[in-house]
Amino acid sequence: MNRSTAPLHYGWFVLAMATLVVFSSLGLARFGYTVVLPSMQKGLGMDNTAAGLLATANLIGYLSLSAIGGALASRLGPRIVITSGLTLAGLCMIFTGLVDTVLPAALWRALTGIGSGASNVPVMGLIAAWFAAKRRGMAAGVAVSGSSIALIFLGPAVPPVLAAYGENGWRACWFIFGGVTLILAIAGSIILRNRPSEKGLEAIGSENNSSSPPLPNTEKSKLQWGKVYKSPSVWHLGFVYAAFGFSYIIYITFFTKHLLSTGGYSQKEAGNLFMIMGWFSMLCGLLWGTVSDIIGRKYALMIVFLIHSVSFLIFGIWPVPVGFTISAILFGISAWSIPAIMAAACGDKLGPRLAPAALGFITLLFGIGQAAGPGIAGVLADSSGSFNSAFILAGSIAFLGALLSLGITKTPVVK
Repeated sequence: MNRSTAPLHYGWFVLAMATLVVFSSLGLARFGYTVVLPSMQKGLGMDNTAAGLLATANLIGYLSLSAIGGALASRLGPRIVITSGLTLAGLCMIFTGLVDTVLPAALWRALTGIGSGASNVPVMGLIAAWFAAKRRGMAAGVAVSGSSIALIFLGPAVPPVLAAYGENGWRACWFIFGGVTLILAIAGSIILRNRPSEKGLEAIGSENNSSSPPLPNTEKSKLQWGKVYKSPSVWHLGFVYAAFGFSYIIYITFFTKHLLSTGGYSQKEAGNLFMIMGWFSMLCGLLWGTVSDIIGRKYALMIVFLIHSVSFLIFGIWPVPVGFTISAILFGISAWSIPAIMAAACGDKLGPRLAPAALGFITLLFGIGQAAGPGIAGVLADSSGSFNSAFILAGSIAFLGALLSLGITKTPVVK
């Protein structure tokens, strides 16, 4: 049977696998730290500053692979880069569970970040190859829901493991996270494909979605790297993305810790709110990615940043159960929409061939924001005695992101 007449385009299988890549590379490798942090902090004797710096080590690793991960995907193909990154992240999560002091933990968290950057950035860029511009925001929105699935999984799953294994519960969690990631690395090597032409197809949403040969001018032409790294509009996207990285990572890293230390929550209660946030975030990428297809990337980004700003400010200035719940719901309905919109915007501006490199480049600036956030938040918490000021700072930077979003233009860099 001709592939073009198959009932389901292969791109949907790629999208499903991309969602699972996000689940492991971000959901488990990064957000898993949030739910095990109180137990891990106690086990390793870390103060808030050290806990923040441990998160920063992970994000520096992610940062180091952000730019070159996208470029490698454009050069070597996303499939091999993604699966190699997942393998590295999975192994390093397992090693994280074996540490006894802070310095080895920082090393393995940094290497986990490298694996995350090598898998998450290229898989989001891969969406641009498999989905045409009019479906790109929607598809990227589906992919980033992998983070939501992780929150839903982590919230109720981690507290029983912590309780069952006592002081070694956080170690057992890292072993589980790493094992799941290694399984998904194998699945990715089997399912993922670099471009529709490998299956004799065109991108989903293209005008003629039928079997077709590769396009020599697109596939084999020399990559114009300068179009990515010298473009003022790409740099502008990067600064907007940096505002998101700095603000949201403070919120997500110290979410559970703040609930326990300031709100008086138990680990189970904090996990339940984490899960609720995950459920509300399930469709946020799809929702806002589709909205950005309709009203434009900059207006969708502005709205989402404003929602984030309100969420973070409430979490800092209204530390009671009602405030915590409203904050979690607000963040949930908009949580992963910014990465989805950014992935779509890179495809719009640079086209499918250079989109992974562009996304990798702006993720470099995003990563700088992420790397700075937890360390600064930890210092603020230790100096003030609470995380309130850190969340107020996060809300202020998110508001700045909303203002910067208004400067994004529609003009493509590569036509």
